[in-house]
Amino acid sequence: MKRELTFKNEEQELNRVAQFMEEVCDQLQLDMHVAMKLQLAIEEMVTNVIFYAYPQGTSADITLSAESDDNELTFVLSDSGQPFDPTAKEDADIDVNPMDREQGGMGILIVKNIMNDVSYQRLGDMNQLTMKKKLSPSNSEEG
Repeated sequence: MKRELTFKNEEQELNRVAQFMEEVCDQLQLDMHVAMKLQLAIEEMVTNVIFYAYPQGTSADITLSAESDDNELTFVLSDSGQPFDPTAKEDADIDVNPMDREQGGMGILIVKNIMNDVSYQRLGDMNQLTMKKKLSPSNSEEG
């Protein structure tokens, strides 16, 4: 399975991303609990790109691809925004009161806890965030 979605860096595009994720999870017959976690992880990272990667008023394309084999589901989020490696950011301290915690960092922590592997690279003028989730029979409704 290989699917790709290209969308604009606009908040209303989150609906298209959610639909894309639903279709990917349905096609792979993923368990609803697993599908919801994947949806959350992807939404976190896409939201960050939409709101923070570009100067206000800049319109740009963002691409999200999903590819799977029998063992792993890989998402690649690509954008031409400002260089930013979310994996280099120190994890948020979950033991600190949220009101006292420095803003940011929770999204990538959530993603790292949901995905098995998260990596970033800058390719030319593109940010590329790769997120991998191991698939097992317990992830699908059939197994």
